[in-house]
This record gives sequence, structure tokens and C-alpha cells, in this order.
Amino acid sequence: MFLIFDTETTGLPKRDNVPISEVDNWPRVVQIAWQLHDENGNLTEHHNLLIQPDGFEIPYSAEKIHGISYSPYIDGQSPGTEISEQQILDRRLNIIKPYTNWIRTFSCIEGNQETPRIAHENGLKTMVGVGIGEDKEENEIEFENAIEIAKAGHVNILAIGNEVLLRGDLTEDELLEYIHRAKEAAPGVQVGYVDAYFLFENHPRVAEACDVLLINCYPFWEQTQAEYSLVHMKDMYQALNVANGKKVIISETGWPNIGTPYGGSVPSPENALNYFINSYLWADKEGVEIFYFSSFDESWKVGDEGDVGAYWGLWDKDGKLKYV
Repeated sequence: MFLIFDTETTGLPKRDNVPISEVDNWPRVVQIAWQLHDENGNLTEHHNLLIQPDGFEIPYSAEKIHGISYSPYIDGQSPGTEISEQQILDRRLNIIKPYTNWIRTFSCIEGNQETPRIAHENGLKTMVGVGIGEDKEENEIEFENAIEIAKAGHVNILAIGNEVLLRGDLTEDELLEYIHRAKEAAPGVQVGYVDAYFLFENHPRVAEACDVLLINCYPFWEQTQAEYSLVHMKDMYQALNVANGKKVIISETGWPNIGTPYGGSVPSPENALNYFINSYLWADKEGVEIFYFSSFDESWKVGDEGDVGAYWGLWDKDGKLKYV
């Protein structure tokens, strides 16, 4: 049998030459996870536990993840709804900002273009998504708004398009034109493109044009059983052979907690929580940057993804943390 375990702490010791009895000097263990494998390497048991004694609050700095996909929509809203600044901050951003260092947005129209500025004002870094697609006139509005945001200093990474090659919304040449225009219009800002990990292998010119590669990795949508999901996600990340030394960021990954199974992928609270924890344990260890999908449950997504589409959030549709 093989036992594999890992821990998370509140940080590093303030000084390393004091006795352990000075408890304020030393970090606290706040989480422990372990896996038990048989002699053939098969997973037989696994657990993840938070360690929070009575009277002890886990510091925000220990709880923060690298990044999270951010959507401002509340129940009954969807793309096409005009979003107010008050909703961006009070109804959504204020909820997640203690738990993440970055947010990723998906659009620069309908009020969403205010999100990067508000995020920066609240100490968050931004991956700003430019929601280009088949509508060329709307694309220009998205693009010009994004460039204005970048010139104002509110963009840390500019993501030109999201899965437009996967959906067939744009040709490779059309996408490349937007990427080159963005790099010319916003010098000094890292420009990338978001798509499924395997699309970059199929489109090496796109990988070459990007400053940073932004890959979506979903073991769930590849019908992977939950116990093998982390291994599969690692394989997706490590399979990319066209980066040529450029940074590769996992721009989306996640697991739903409710819905119809998709092949071997089964939505459940346990599977969703284990995938989240295991993903970040691996990412922290390997120095991989992940933007988790997603912040909130969104009922409008059932139209594209079936019933599981509404349940990818770490918070529910009302802004309540699901895994406590």
C-alpha cells in the first residue's frame, strides 16, 4: 500500500530560531489531504479535511487561490443584460475578493467593461476577456472597449476571444488579425487567446502569435471518472508542445456538483470539492496558474450545457459558499 499526503499552512515562520512554544511565530496547518493506493497504484481511498479549531480563523492569505472566472449575472440575468457598477461590486465582486488574487472576465460590453477598473480598485489583478464571435460589428465594440481599458491601465492579461476556434465562430486568420491588432494597440500588455488545450496544437500560428497561452482543461467534458480527473488534467497541461517557452495558464477548469452524469464524469458535491482541492494542491506544488471555473452558479448556462451548466460555481446563485 502507498500513502500520499499533503498539507496547507498559513505561511512561513516569522523567525526560525525560536522555540516551538512561541505559537504566534509558527504557521498553522489548516488543511490536510491524503490518498491511499494499492500495490498496483490504484486509488482506494482519499480524504480532504480543513483544520479549524474553535476560536481560530483561517487567514484570508492562506485561503486565497490564484484566480477565478468572474460573472456578474444574478439569477434571471444572462449575456444581453446591462450590468450596473453597483451590481458588479456589491452583488458579486465583494463576495469573492477575499478569496482570490485574480479574476477573469469574459466581455467588454453591457457594463462588463467597468469590471476591470473596479477589480483593480479593490486590489485584484485582471485577465480581461474580449468576447469576439460571429457578429463583426459587436466584435469592434468589444475590441475598442478592451483597448480603452488596457490604455487606462486596468488589464494585466488581455484574452482575445474564448473558444472561437472550437465553436467555429472565426477562422484562424480572422482570429490572428484581432490578436495582432491588440498587440499593436496595447503595447506592454500581455495578449493571449483562450481555447481548449488541444486547439493550440492544431493552430500553431495562434500559439506563436500569443504572448501567453490560455488553455481550458475539463476532464469532466472528456467523460473522466472523478478519481482520475487530476491525472487527466495534468496530462492536458503537459501535452502542450507548442508553447516554446511561453507561459501557459489554465484559464478554465472545474467540476459541477449537480446534474446528469456525462459518460464516466459524475457531478456531486464530493467530486466537485475534491477536484477543486486536488487541482490547487497540484498547482501550488508545481507553480501552475489556474483560473477556476466558476465563481457563481448561473442558471442561464443550462441552454448550452444541459442541467450541469447551472452548477459549476464555488458559490450558489444567491452568493452563498457551497462547500463549508
